Amino acid sequence: MSQQIVIDSKVFAREGRVLEGSLDLAALPRLADLLLAREGQLVYRLEGRVSTDNKPQLWLVVSGLLPLGCQRCLERVDHELEVDSLLELIDDEADLTQDDLEDDSRDFIVADKSLDVAALIEDEVILALPAVPQHLDCALPEGGQGNAKVSPFSALAALKKTP
Repeated sequence: MSQQIVIDSKVFAREGRVLEGSLDLAALPRLADLLLAREGQLVYRLEGRVSTDNKPQLWLVVSGLLPLGCQRCLERVDHELEVDSLLELIDDEADLTQDDLEDDSRDFIVADKSLDVAALIEDEVILALPAVPQHLDCALPEGGQGNAKVSPFSALAALKKTP
């Protein structure tokens, strides 16, 4: 199990701190059910910053290779993960206006004095996963019927030919 990394998110952002490292896939329990294997690592960089309108932000970049299951052929497909998220810190979700919620160019998280960095990374990775992982070119698994394709309407064609 990896060591837990906790930061005060507002202080981290206002001081412009940077945190870099790697996380084992085995250390991310919520992601485990979505993976075919738990070997591998994710490389991350978390950078604190303040926006031009003086709002604290966290910029998170995560990369790695995730072993997912192809939903078409059911074999392993290695998904190249690239997360690049800019998260604006807010004091309370109630502070968001309807315009803020509808603005897809910004993401918000509630500021936390003890923000678990691994949990934040895991959240962003789960959000970045494809809805239906699949190979670019693969065939459906055969259902034990061999290569012969029988049309369900072939019996109707036979009826059409009889007088």
